[in-house]
Amino acid sequence: MGKLGIFVDRQTLSSTVQLASLIKFREEAENLEHDAYFVFPKEIKKISGLDALFIRSRTDSMNISYAAARIAELNGVPVIDDSESIRVCSDKINMYFHLMKKEVPMPKTIFMKKGEVTLENLEKVFKIFHRPIILKEPSTSFSARVERVYTKEEFIKVSRRFIKLSDWFVVQEYIESEFDWRIGVLNGEFLYACKYIIPNKTFKIQDSVDGHLVYCDVESIPKDQVPEEVINLGIKAANSIGNGLYGVDIKEGQNGIYVIEVNDNPSLDGGEDKSYPDIYEKIINHLMREKAK
Repeated sequence: MGKLGIFVDRQTLSSTVQLASLIKFREEAENLEHDAYFVFPKEIKKISGLDALFIRSRTDSMNISYAAARIAELNGVPVIDDSESIRVCSDKINMYFHLMKKEVPMPKTIFMKKGEVTLENLEKVFKIFHRPIILKEPSTSFSARVERVYTKEEFIKVSRRFIKLSDWFVVQEYIESEFDWRIGVLNGEFLYACKYIIPNKTFKIQDSVDGHLVYCDVESIPKDQVPEEVINLGIKAANSIGNGLYGVDIKEGQNGIYVIEVNDNPSLDGGEDKSYPDIYEKIINHLMREKAK
């Protein structure tokens, strides 16, 4: 048996749903006879004395969660998410390059920088992509800074806003769908599946509609009801990043299935686990086995 830390911050605990999920995880670890407790940023030095660490605060290479992952790795403490997964997944351009390298099916995608947003180049872009076109700022998360544009004027306006935050931005084919598949993958193996039902009047799983923040509905789907090709694509996409814990978003289009992105530190508090009551047990056992090696 060992000591399992759950790295959190105040923002993580601000939602009663998130808190309930974290308490459930801690209780599952204790049922497996491990000592489990929350570790806050001010207690980051305690990580070196743990047997494993599960990061549940927002992951970003500029966030303290990245420092927590590096401290764990430098002290031989198994950690989810590992620092390399955080670094790759927090930068959409880096993530898409990984997917491209492994020939993972994805929407038509190019990258543009400030000096390339000219009317001449946009003529070419609008010939390559059918309207609408999706623009993404590379550090986006929870659907923020993801916009759908129909005209060159909209393209210029949105890209100028994104370029204030990043040197590059993503230009991507729009795949229309009523839901996204989310395939959970742990250490290269299928963990769970669900559908994120996209709210009306938007194309994103989270958005502001008529001044109100709306969220997708989550529908947990038993494995035997998930198309095999969707599961296999989710695993292939996750493996292109690493061997940690990932949530792979997949859309079904008219011409096939496409990976929209790979998320490290995927949400587990929205009902994703309804058909998979052993999610937490599998994560805990994986972390503790890694320490035993």
